[in-house]
Amino acid sequence: MKPKENTSKILDWKLLVKIFSLALPYQRKFYTAVFLTLSIAILGPIRPYLIQHTLDTYVAVKDPHGLLNFSLLIFLLLIIQSVMQWWSTILANFLGQQIIYDLRNKVYKHLLSLKLKFFDQTPVGTLVTRSVNDIETISEVFSEGMINIAGDILQIVFLLVLMFGTNVKLSLVCLSVLPFLFYSGYLFKEKIKESFEEVRNEVAKLNTFVQEHLSGMQIVQLFNREEREYESFKEINKRHRDANIKSVFYYSVFFPVVEVLSAISIGLLVWYGAKGVLTQDITIGTLIAFILYINLFFRPIRTLADRFNNLQMGMIASERIFLLMEDERDKEIEGTIALTHTNGNIQFKDVYFSYIPGQAVLKNINFQVEKGKTIALVGATGAGKSSIINLLSRFYEIESGSILMDGHSINDYTLASLRKKISVVMQDVFLFTGTIIENVQLYDKSISEEKIIATAKLLGAHHFISNMPNGYHQKVTERGANLSVGQRQLISFVRAMVVDPAILVLDEATSSIDHETEEIIQEAIIKMREGRSSIVIAHRLSTIANADEILVLEKGEIVERGTHNNLLQNSGYYKKLYEHQFAD
Repeated sequence: MKPKENTSKILDWKLLVKIFSLALPYQRKFYTAVFLTLSIAILGPIRPYLIQHTLDTYVAVKDPHGLLNFSLLIFLLLIIQSVMQWWSTILANFLGQQIIYDLRNKVYKHLLSLKLKFFDQTPVGTLVTRSVNDIETISEVFSEGMINIAGDILQIVFLLVLMFGTNVKLSLVCLSVLPFLFYSGYLFKEKIKESFEEVRNEVAKLNTFVQEHLSGMQIVQLFNREEREYESFKEINKRHRDANIKSVFYYSVFFPVVEVLSAISIGLLVWYGAKGVLTQDITIGTLIAFILYINLFFRPIRTLADRFNNLQMGMIASERIFLLMEDERDKEIEGTIALTHTNGNIQFKDVYFSYIPGQAVLKNINFQVEKGKTIALVGATGAGKSSIINLLSRFYEIESGSILMDGHSINDYTLASLRKKISVVMQDVFLFTGTIIENVQLYDKSISEEKIIATAKLLGAHHFISNMPNGYHQKVTERGANLSVGQRQLISFVRAMVVDPAILVLDEATSSIDHETEEIIQEAIIKMREGRSSIVIAHRLSTIANADEILVLEKGEIVERGTHNNLLQNSGYYKKLYEHQFAD
């Protein structure tokens, strides 16, 4: 289930603690970065103070020796601050990148553990946004977030202490613009927060649209929808552009406002301070120091609102990520028994199942498959045939009843060990970008190339694979787009059989193969089914005529069962379907 997003909180300290807990494996680097940032915040305001002392103490009395010493001290302080700034930047960005590396691995591992139900309900583009964009945003919490905000605030406080400690009246005059600054900063923070949230939402919509329509490009072109889809994309892209332009507009207003207020502050400082210098109430060193103080004061003000919004957006993104990872409702339920050996005896007992509560897909399903036997499932589209296969592999959980393997509930077995004993060949074959061997092995290096070739020869796939320019090392493009439908199907047969499964499932596995190719692999399939439990779904009744038992499903219920010959003797759905297919 898609987690709800809550963006109403300005600063959730509990969430902030959770974010910084991600840095626990890197505590030394984290605390070093904090120390460096806070040290820089203190060292910065000291430099104007030393310049004031130099001017008033040594320049005023024409002491070149003291001037040289303090000039060297100020230069040394500047070098130390620069090195600390470099080191702090390196550490903060390292922390950000290392933490999002760890977090992205955790999120992807979590996604792999979720039920198919979750992916049925959540757009892929949204998950891509969570796994890429949102996690990337979290890095800014460490590189441009809380640590830097703390450093900026500390610098401002330290500056105020030095300024008021030096001259209260002069401080009040040059800081008289602060109410306008705080108000404009507050407006900027609120507006930029809204625009950032809008940008994130539009990015998710854009990712979802692009991913979905590129995957379904064949349908788009088949139904001549290019122009309409292009117009839809332009509209989504326009909203994304407008959201970004809105955020740029707020920046373009806020930064000049800060510059104007800074200029006004310096103008008031020079006006009031110059009069004080003329009356000798203020020293020239104090006036110059205050000009430097004002520059240092407004520098973090320019970035503080922006950094606070980066922090806030990082927290919003992290909240989405944590809600996704902490939601256990759609997580696959693991068994405790490792299935090392099975005879392949399968039994469905009084099984009820529905994808949507209250809308039953399977009702009172009872059947048994013994080792070496083949059971076939027949029925109209939506009758529940593929749902039975999904339940056997525990892609979905049944509502009531039980599914047994060798007398034990399949819920007792670990998912990995259970699925390792079952090989499924689907009608819609999915191949990944990589070589043919990699698609067969699925990166299991224990499956040798020799075994793959032997299996391919058995299934009649060796001929077309070996005739390719690179043979078994031929590159396959995304989803196997550079192969024919029949070639993809044959590779899926090899992938299923090379692991020597105890249970073989064929879900319309020969529907995409031409008649000649089907004849080639039918004998191989018969050999492969020897000693294995097999479940076959097929619309072509000729492919299941030799099944040990055929189950006819209608609206989620078994309405007929028996052998091919027995069912033909009845005047039921199976006989009508057979007569329809072979009417000629």
